[in-house]
Amino acid sequence: MSEVHRVTIEPGKRGGRPTIRGLRITVYDVLSLLAEGASEAQILEDFPELEPEDIRACLSWAADREHSTATILAL
Repeated sequence: MSEVHRVTIEPGKRGGRPTIRGLRITVYDVLSLLAEGASEAQILEDFPELEPEDIRACLSWAADREHSTATILAL
């Protein structure tokens, strides 16, 4: 089951960027750390309020966004 429901967007928080469960940690923050080579364990250590499912939610959200963009471009 996708954990993408953990990603929230609130206009007044972090400039309306997608965040994790309403925290001030953005999807971009997590994806950037993963892209830099950080492990899930390192991210969870740096951000103890996150859960493993939150990291998977970021990846699912990014995959859904990529799929949507590719679909629009194909039209």
